[in-house]
Amino acid sequence: MKIQYVIINFILLAGILAFFGRKTVLRIFRDRRERINRELDEAEQIEKSLPPRMPELDDPAKEASVGESWGSAVRGEEQTSENAAVLQERAQAEAKISQLETFGERECREVYRVMIEKTKRKFFQVMKGKVREIFSREPYLSKMRAREGAQIDEILGMIALTPGDMAYLKYHDVLYVTLTSAYPLEEELVKKVDEATTRLLQAVKGKTSLWVRQDESLIGGLMLRIGDTVYDYTVKEELYHFEKSISREPITTDEPTKEVLAEFLEKAESFEPKIHVYQLGRVMQISDGICWMDGLADIMYGEVVEFDCGERGMILDIQPERIGCVVFGEYENIESGSRVRRVGRIASVPVGEALLGRVVDAIGNPIDGEGYIYASAKRPIECAAPSILDRAPVSRPLHTGIKAIDALVPIGRGQRELIIGDRQTGKTAIALDAIINQKGKNTVCIYVAIGQKDTTIAEIKDRLEQYGAMEYTTIVAANASGSAATQYIAPFSGTAMAEYFMYSGRDVLIIYDDLSKHAVAYRELSLLLHRPSGREAYPGDIFYLHSRLLERSAQLSQEMGGGSITALPVIETLAGDISAYIPTNVISITDGQIFLEGELFREGQRPAINVGLSVSRVGGSAQTKLMKQMSASLRTKLAQYRELADFTQLGTDIDEDTRRILDAGAHLMEALRQGRFKPLEDWKQALLLFAVSEGYAEKIPLDGMSAFESGLFPFFEDHHQELTAVLKTGKKADAPTLDAIRTALKEYAE
Repeated sequence: MKIQYVIINFILLAGILAFFGRKTVLRIFRDRRERINRELDEAEQIEKSLPPRMPELDDPAKEASVGESWGSAVRGEEQTSENAAVLQERAQAEAKISQLETFGERECREVYRVMIEKTKRKFFQVMKGKVREIFSREPYLSKMRAREGAQIDEILGMIALTPGDMAYLKYHDVLYVTLTSAYPLEEELVKKVDEATTRLLQAVKGKTSLWVRQDESLIGGLMLRIGDTVYDYTVKEELYHFEKSISREPITTDEPTKEVLAEFLEKAESFEPKIHVYQLGRVMQISDGICWMDGLADIMYGEVVEFDCGERGMILDIQPERIGCVVFGEYENIESGSRVRRVGRIASVPVGEALLGRVVDAIGNPIDGEGYIYASAKRPIECAAPSILDRAPVSRPLHTGIKAIDALVPIGRGQRELIIGDRQTGKTAIALDAIINQKGKNTVCIYVAIGQKDTTIAEIKDRLEQYGAMEYTTIVAANASGSAATQYIAPFSGTAMAEYFMYSGRDVLIIYDDLSKHAVAYRELSLLLHRPSGREAYPGDIFYLHSRLLERSAQLSQEMGGGSITALPVIETLAGDISAYIPTNVISITDGQIFLEGELFREGQRPAINVGLSVSRVGGSAQTKLMKQMSASLRTKLAQYRELADFTQLGTDIDEDTRRILDAGAHLMEALRQGRFKPLEDWKQALLLFAVSEGYAEKIPLDGMSAFESGLFPFFEDHHQELTAVLKTGKKADAPTLDAIRTALKEYAE
């Protein structure tokens, strides 16, 4: 019975739907069919309006003639506006394809670099196997054994106690000595080492404990360790240094690999290891990119260490019982209990002309897939700032090409001008425009990207290449996916690269984008190093961190070469709060700030510079005489306009004078608008601002100011060439020149 009721209900429901929903279903299918037919008709019309496609022919002569006629048909008078739009769409598609090809090329370069590294690793594995095989058989075995006595004599002639050993003996009576060899040693040689080390310790009233070990991985030779210091006379150590030197050479095919291997094997007969002295320590704990070690008693702050796996790190904390180190690479490859050695140098980066046009990581390694960088020198990432006597006053302008900056908050060479504002208000755009405007002005640019995405860095590089700015620019990238250690040292590495050019007498512009993320990275490292936290969990020396970084930017005196570093640090605020901890710190360090206001940005003002909160403590010293003269009253007029504009929002009636001030201020604000990647020459900025501030554009509607600006400069260059030549000198305009400018502006306005 239940089944019958179900069947009856289903039949009734189907009948109701068929009776009442038939029209609805038919209407749905009819509308769908009409839409499909309409879209087909539109597609057919677009296809008819397209220019003819060039046919594919096998005959080159026919293909050339057909191509010529096809091109003339496309370029002919029959080309309509629809065809032009289609061609524009095709051009955009081709540009997109070009970008994809560039992206593919970049990916191929990265794959190519990885393949080379794998080839190198394979080459070194083969070499170690070949060398081990050679030195484990005659006649090399006998020759290496015969040299053991001379090697021990040479080592014993060099041994000495380090300050770390002396400090260790103050709390311990015994200093451990280990003698390791690839083959069993004669008792006489072991006794000689024991006597020499005992005499060394007796001089400081200490005792020695000699341990003798055998390690076939040394391949040949022997190694003596006194405390933390190692005197290494083994083939393994020589291969280590050979691997480091040969890894800088690109190996792309099998032939160079075979050549290098054959050359090394030919020299194996006369091969003699050299003595290498270094210190060893031990990894106690590794986590979150922080490594704690013991030993290495003589190590210094900022020194580089190397682990057994090949990764490197930098010392950031020295305590009585342990040493704290940040790891640059993959810390997962480091194991607790493994050995770590001193490299023997402070953390440094390659510098020189070879870095221009390249993208490197925080330690100077190329990451753009364009091959090894043959740098001329290296500089430590941390060094003392120029002294007061080595500096000179900031008196030369560094033009950014941005009207609102060059006229209101001028930047001088050697100045530190902060760019501050909320997220997505155009901070990076100002920095890139400043870099692009340095083309042809003999200024080197360093862009330090801290905590940014890889795609953003790639886009910045492509944009700088598009405007020809990469040929004098280096990008130091510490991306967001990298460790806090690389983000911490990136600005110091970029400054070291800039100092090379400054001390060579050249001018440098360096961008730190941005120091907010740099402070967060340093906070993370400090907390992992168990340092006490302060305000907002930042360590107590966060102010010193940024001050010692930015103080390295200066204008050197002529006795020091006259070079300069101009720094544009970027700070990101939250809801425009410039009174937060990090913003106030950096504001107090720098020589002024350019404040970008979110409200102005949303109103469409580009760049969104708040004139009231932006200031340059260098002032007119960083301007040309012409710009200083033309923009003398600009800041006052804009401040008056902003005050009256806020007052009129209350809805009160205004008189004619107030309306005139508001109109003039609105025209000035419109004149200060500027698109991205469109820097202006200094004389053009001065001329435009003078024309607007003097009222020659008062009858121009606000939406016509762009046309007024674009036609002003060609008018002067075509009709007033002598006057234009005077303006290009940048000198202060005398009374006759000002009268001539006013006459020309009146003529243009009419």
